[in-house]
Amino acid sequence: MKKRFLAVLMAATMVVGLAACGGSKNEADSTAAGSEAVQETGEFNPDQAEDAMSIEEVREKNGEEVPVGDYKFGMVMKSLSNEFWRTLEEGYEAGAKEAGIKFDVQATTDEGDETGQQTMTETLTSQGVDALLMSPISDSNLTSAVESANDAGVLTVNVNDGLIAKANHYVGPNAFQNGLLAAEWISNKLGDQGDVAIVVGMAKAFAARERTAGFKAWIEDNNSGMNIWAEQNADWDRTKAKDLAATWLTQNPDLKAIFCNNDDMALGVVEAVEEAGTDTLVVGVDGIGEAYDSIRAGKLDATVDSFPYYMAQVAIECTLRSLAGQELPSAVATPQALISAENVDQDAATIINWTAPKYVPAK
Repeated sequence: MKKRFLAVLMAATMVVGLAACGGSKNEADSTAAGSEAVQETGEFNPDQAEDAMSIEEVREKNGEEVPVGDYKFGMVMKSLSNEFWRTLEEGYEAGAKEAGIKFDVQATTDEGDETGQQTMTETLTSQGVDALLMSPISDSNLTSAVESANDAGVLTVNVNDGLIAKANHYVGPNAFQNGLLAAEWISNKLGDQGDVAIVVGMAKAFAARERTAGFKAWIEDNNSGMNIWAEQNADWDRTKAKDLAATWLTQNPDLKAIFCNNDDMALGVVEAVEEAGTDTLVVGVDGIGEAYDSIRAGKLDATVDSFPYYMAQVAIECTLRSLAGQELPSAVATPQALISAENVDQDAATIINWTAPKYVPAK
């Protein structure tokens, strides 16, 4: 079998490039087709952006120094009940304080509050922020708010999740590559054989579609012997994912692996696997602390870490560079790596070869 080797993407470097049961196609139609579907509609897809750069490439092109003016940024995120978003918030706070800029971080009370996010974004625009850094719940809930911000001269930056086609820049990991990394790792562990399943986040979320599409693309492109036996949404919810996995494992106790679009769902699936007493591999995405602890405990098998703490700082750096008039690509790739028992105790900054930005007063 011809394998696509992705190990280099998991090394200590910034990643370059830019997120039902019974048969291999069951409920596959409930999820959009990822990169190809977005391309066919003519919409912007950061995972396929031809001008995409890593932050290292951005620094090489524009210089190491980042000019900082008297700015205020507004950050709009999803619910802080999810550790990923709490970590992103910590990264925003650290980056903003290091740069010496004012900032206002706002988050919804739950992962589905699309209207709440829109209101937050519109309010920050009316308050006169210089830039908005946004992680929308869906691909459409912030469209009108971003158009208004653009009209008001506010720099708009799409961070990590949800796709804002009209935003000035996208900063985040390659969600499609999340799925590629997970599929290759699972293939190596299973000898590239057996039934596998996918727990999808929300079908209307860009990252969920891309992570799923990447996983499936690796299997197809490599003529893999793995069979996608089931695929179904669990809406980023741990309990829904656990219940779904419990049903699957009752119907197919020989299910070899389950790939989950985020760690919260993966941790719910781990509980179902433990209760079922099977040897099913479970892989998530995000790299939250609880996932790391579960890997150390020998429960969760792996996660694709998007390092939200550093992602937030890359987003702030890129926003400042754009405000200073530096030329940035449409998409800036942030670091990611697959974390398993083999590297779970390595320092994150070492894994991604992190170098802090050099902030200087704007002239």
